[in-house]
Amino acid sequence: MNTEKPITPETSVREAILDTPFKDNLDRRNFNAKIFNLVILLATCLAMLILGLLLWRIGEQGLPWLNWNFITSFPSRMAARAGIFSALIGSACIIILTGIIAVVLGVSAAIYLEEMSAKNRINQLIELNIANLAGIPSLVYGMLGLAVFVRFLNFGRSIMAAACTLAIMILPVIIISSREALRTVPPSIRLAALALGATKWQTTWHHVLPAAMPGMLTGIILAISRALGEAAPLILVGGVTYIAFLPNSVYDSFTTLPIQIFNWAGRPQEEFQAIAAAGIIVLLGLVLFTNGIAILIRARLEDKNRW
Repeated sequence: MNTEKPITPETSVREAILDTPFKDNLDRRNFNAKIFNLVILLATCLAMLILGLLLWRIGEQGLPWLNWNFITSFPSRMAARAGIFSALIGSACIIILTGIIAVVLGVSAAIYLEEMSAKNRINQLIELNIANLAGIPSLVYGMLGLAVFVRFLNFGRSIMAAACTLAIMILPVIIISSREALRTVPPSIRLAALALGATKWQTTWHHVLPAAMPGMLTGIILAISRALGEAAPLILVGGVTYIAFLPNSVYDSFTTLPIQIFNWAGRPQEEFQAIAAAGIIVLLGLVLFTNGIAILIRARLEDKNRW
């Protein structure tokens, strides 16, 4: 016998739903949603707590050693005289060269795959390989850089070899994020430009690319930040831990902040552990500074596109 109440115009939709057999299922879903939200909140709080403890520990160890002499001094076998000047200059040179190579190649490849190329099986195979390359460990890229750039192309253990290795490593991330940014541009912009007589390239360069640039910068920021903190591939291509001079060209030897921090952290003396923490603070500050500049540029481009 059907005991359900008939839905009449006087009965609200909510009352009709609550009086049906689906009420128990609805209550169970609400309960599960509350449990899920609680678990996610606890996981977030735990992650923030661990991060806060790590930052507090690093600050406690490194801040007493962080001064201008530490920034402007070269590495030394004595902790009291050790500094990060050569590592800081090496990181800056490598990241600038890496950014130039990776951004030019990555954005160009994204424009070709998304705007210019035909949708055939060859391009689908290229897209699949790019997606797979984004998940390869950085150590594999270091071995690739050692075989190709250091030995085959005879760049040696230099800044150029390190920059090319890091550029290849972050290239898939830039290509994927740039393609996603291009897809967010409304098709009406392309159709309007083509209807007014613009060529495919003029449409892409003057209309699509400026509209997609804020989204592209997000991927570029993440990729450059990853490259700035890498040490494993640079060690394989010849990054050394003790450089008491500044490079004169892109074919000179190099060291970077992550490599120098790795060397100090591996020493048993407590003083070197402390200056490693000071180096981590400098590296974090450098990452935050570069990301802040990129975010400001992205926000300015978004405002310009909005108007």
